[in-house]
Amino acid sequence: MTASEHRKAPPSLVSKDEASPCLDSDAYLFDIDGTLLNTQDLIHYRALNRAMRDVYGADTTIDGIAYHGKTDLGILKAALERVGVSDDVFATRLPAALDIVRHDVDQNAHAFAPKVCAAVPELLARLQSAGKLLGVASGNLEVVGWHKVESAGLRSFFSFGCFADRYENREDVFQRAVEEVQRRLRLEATVCFIGDTPSDIRAARHAGARVIAVATGIHKREDLLSHEPDFCVNSCAELVQIIAM
Repeated sequence: MTASEHRKAPPSLVSKDEASPCLDSDAYLFDIDGTLLNTQDLIHYRALNRAMRDVYGADTTIDGIAYHGKTDLGILKAALERVGVSDDVFATRLPAALDIVRHDVDQNAHAFAPKVCAAVPELLARLQSAGKLLGVASGNLEVVGWHKVESAGLRSFFSFGCFADRYENREDVFQRAVEEVQRRLRLEATVCFIGDTPSDIRAARHAGARVIAVATGIHKREDLLSHEPDFCVNSCAELVQIIAM
């Protein structure tokens, strides 16, 4: 089914056969923010802002940065470029900045209050019971990402995670995640990413994997369809319904 055909067809009319290439994958890799959960607190936001202030001396915030779909490194770089921090200074001071982000989030993780996206626990449980390998592929730093997942009560579903501690580009995170699946299963294992942004779609394509887009973040289903994911739904609840057919 093409992107335009998906646009015309109500989600309830999408058949299991149309979704089966994605739902028959060996491994499923989930983005965190906007896909598994949404956070209402400012813990991560404040940690990034403090790192820029304390390490780079930059009186700025990440406000105005299109950070959905970016890695933590990419968010910091974009915000600091805006106030004139050079690439050399950014790279030299980055380890100290990331340490502050990790420390602040670790110290305040008890206050995380994520809202789990619709039907996510049920989808994860169904995939896990079917013997699928489940992992996280996120632009968060590892400490940040796992704290969010744990706060949402979802940690037990995932065998591993790949994060952005060493990667500025999301494509590199996703490629590393595919390599981890191949290491744990086999080189020809099929991988499907589930994410909520155009960046997730592009990164999955770059890694040679399938991708299901879910409109549970800031992007509407129509916007995601224009980037031609393998499959697109309004929420994971629709995936659960399709699996149950």
